[in-house]
Amino acid sequence: MFNEKSHSLKMDKAIEVFSKELSSLRTGRANAAMLDIIKVDVYGQQMPINQIGSITTPEPRMINIQVWDQNNVALIDAAIKKSELGLNPQIDGQLIRLPIPELNEERRTELKKLIKSMGEKCKVSIRNARRDANDELKKLLKSKEIGEDEEKTFEKNVQNITDKHIQIVEEKVSIKEKEIMTI
Repeated sequence: MFNEKSHSLKMDKAIEVFSKELSSLRTGRANAAMLDIIKVDVYGQQMPINQIGSITTPEPRMINIQVWDQNNVALIDAAIKKSELGLNPQIDGQLIRLPIPELNEERRTELKKLIKSMGEKCKVSIRNARRDANDELKKLLKSKEIGEDEEKTFEKNVQNITDKHIQIVEEKVSIKEKEIMTI
């Protein structure tokens, strides 16, 4: 039998990934989630910064990383400099300070484009889940497991679920764009 929930969950997952990507974008404010995308090569494996130090945001434009092991300070510093965040770490013993610079107009426009393209990718994933669901329905109809009326009803439900998910993505894009354009 057709299970629309599994397809809805795929769409939820796409939005979850999109939200995580959005939260890691650098806006004008300090946000510990910005560092989630950075992995540091320590102890022979790639680890997120929050597993080798504690991250705090003492001020709106500052992130502090209190590194637990002195040997990892240089590794974290290098990983941050290599990332696309454009941050310049300041090292003070085992404390790494990350001042968050103001966003200039050019960078804001770049970020807007990036957010739009991330949103489009997410929408494509959602539409792919819809296509998979519709393909599954066609197979079920062909093998006579469901009737044409059931197929139409399920297709309508899948389309409604798709529309809701696409709307969520568009709202997230619009909120993030406002956040970036706010000085």
